[in-house]
Amino acid sequence: MKKRIVRVSFFAVFILVFFCMAHPAGAKSKGKGWNVLLITIDTLRTDRLSCYSREHLETPHIDSLAKRGILFDYAFAHTPTTLPSHTNILLGRTPLYHGVHDNSSFTVHEKYLTLAEFLKDIGYSTGAFVGAYPLDSTFGLDQGFSTYDDEYGSQLDRGDKYYVERRAEEVVDRALMWAKRQSSPWFMWVHVYDPHVPYEPPQPFKDRFKNDLYSGEVAYVDAEMGKIFDYLESENLYEDTLIVLTGDHGEGLWQHGELTHGYFAYNTTIRIPLIFYFPGIEPGNVPDYVGHIDIFPTICEVLNLKKPDVLTGVSLLPAIKGKKLEHGPIYFESLYPYYEKIYNREWAPLRGFIDNGEKYIESPIPEVYDLKEDFDEKNNLAQEKELDRYRKKLDDIREKYSAEAKEDDQSPLNKEALRKLKSLGYVSGSSGEGEKEFGPDEDIKSLLPLYDKSIVAKQIYLKGEKQKAIRMLQEVITERKDIGLAYSNLAVLYKEEGNFSGALLVIEEGMKNNPTSHEVFSAYLNFLTEAGQGDKVISVFNGIDIPQKDTDPELWNFLGIAYTRKGDYRKALEALDKAASIDSNFAATYDNRGNAYLSSYLNTKNEQELQKAIENYKKAVEINPENAVAYNGLGAAYKQAGDMDKAIKAWEQSLSIDPEYGLPLYNLGYSHMNRGENKKALQYFSKYLDLFQNRIPAERRNKIEQWIRQLEEK
Repeated sequence: MKKRIVRVSFFAVFILVFFCMAHPAGAKSKGKGWNVLLITIDTLRTDRLSCYSREHLETPHIDSLAKRGILFDYAFAHTPTTLPSHTNILLGRTPLYHGVHDNSSFTVHEKYLTLAEFLKDIGYSTGAFVGAYPLDSTFGLDQGFSTYDDEYGSQLDRGDKYYVERRAEEVVDRALMWAKRQSSPWFMWVHVYDPHVPYEPPQPFKDRFKNDLYSGEVAYVDAEMGKIFDYLESENLYEDTLIVLTGDHGEGLWQHGELTHGYFAYNTTIRIPLIFYFPGIEPGNVPDYVGHIDIFPTICEVLNLKKPDVLTGVSLLPAIKGKKLEHGPIYFESLYPYYEKIYNREWAPLRGFIDNGEKYIESPIPEVYDLKEDFDEKNNLAQEKELDRYRKKLDDIREKYSAEAKEDDQSPLNKEALRKLKSLGYVSGSSGEGEKEFGPDEDIKSLLPLYDKSIVAKQIYLKGEKQKAIRMLQEVITERKDIGLAYSNLAVLYKEEGNFSGALLVIEEGMKNNPTSHEVFSAYLNFLTEAGQGDKVISVFNGIDIPQKDTDPELWNFLGIAYTRKGDYRKALEALDKAASIDSNFAATYDNRGNAYLSSYLNTKNEQELQKAIENYKKAVEINPENAVAYNGLGAAYKQAGDMDKAIKAWEQSLSIDPEYGLPLYNLGYSHMNRGENKKALQYFSKYLDLFQNRIPAERRNKIEQWIRQLEEK
């Protein structure tokens, strides 16, 4: 992960050291000086905690915290996506103020005060331990944390999926290691990501919940929470620790037709658990409607600290003490689909508020719900209501709380983020211009079924219903030409079926109908690269302008491959250098830089280029030790350097990662044959032919068969 680099002079370092000596980490803070523990569990539906509902599973460890403290019956997120929700919590303001509306188009501006900065300024040690890339330090939520542990790696697996999350076990273990080293008071934020898709709980939870893997993830997280609570108990830290446990948003699980989250703002995805505990608290429940932005001011009042003036939430301490809570409207929004599709302009924004038991959702097809009678939002009352009153109220809320929001806070980020967020289900565009008028056809309720159908089609293909899956995607494309996912998924399925020409035609059609879609553009370059159409890659890249060109390393990587194959190594390296400057942890870039330098060396015999090839291959495998392709390239470079022992070792490593990778099989067979190691050579050549008999050019196949006969005779 890229980290912020801070350079200081020797004098500044001396002053800093002196300051630290004079003010140790355990310096007494203002207020009560209690530790503060914030736990956020990603994608956590309230009904999956047994302290809220016993319908699905038991969560004894989180329940134990609820029994010690106060459980809020009706707490709400202001956004159904990870980065905005955590920004709301840590800044105590909604996106109307801080301008962070989705996961990949915005970063947290440095001028905003975070809870970590607020507590650090009064003497708290601060540490954060996050489980997945949407909360990477790149996004700015590291402000105020002396330790911001987001080291979850960036490795590729065989399926070309980026692992950008880590299990709760690792997050919790690292957090506890940090806590044990601290002197009081400390502020620790622990974020676990496991309930987010894909639902892959470890054993024994995978078997126990084989028919409900989402609940299995929650059960696993609950077990890991037990480690934290056991530590607090064993160290008597419940006596001086304020604990807040919440979720960032929920999960659709097909209620209201939403598979996961990030699109609608029904209570399935914006209702969240909220539990407060602190010494002396009287356990119980609070029935008031509250929001994420209330957490920051509540922490301030519990600790006897004056809350920052900028906070717009309210302290929940009166409600915790059983008093009446004065709470205004709770604003919410779901703008991920709007920003995802901003350049094609087909997804309408969704905003609304909850007030006095009513919920208003503003969209081209508006919705009004009486939550006291219909909390599951089954009966839309919009046709019975005077909607102008609701619209005016929402306009007043937006006007009041967005007065300080500035356009420069909508910072498009370095799209190292974009590539990695794909694996977590987020593929967003950049921020765009002002809104236009949207009609019912552009309402999320109209479009999401087609988007989800594109996802389900790929899922059922993997279950063996291949023709049905292809037919479903064709139906989506027939109905709407602007669902880019349908084109990219259909192209992948055609390719899997051996119809590569059909795949290219589909993705070309997708590009024609979605000329500004980053998703389709990236897939198109990928298919052209696989087809060996380097000139087309270059012309398409240079001929189509999309905002993500300067921020997505994959696009430049494709361009670099095309120029390498064309023999223009200078332009290849320029493109690959650009990719590396965007994302220094993108292993494929270094692999392809190695290829470009090695190819150039074969023409020039410039030893410096050979050394650069070796350096880049080494960097690629350092970033991703499972990169079989880079190990094969490293072997080829070592061979050119005359070090056959290292070459063979690299090729063997490549094969250990991917036993059916053809190039190292061939390279090892040829190398061992030249060394007179006939038995080994025969073994590799035979396996190579067995695997690739029908895909090897006839001339090479005949040559290998001739070598095999000669080796057998010997």
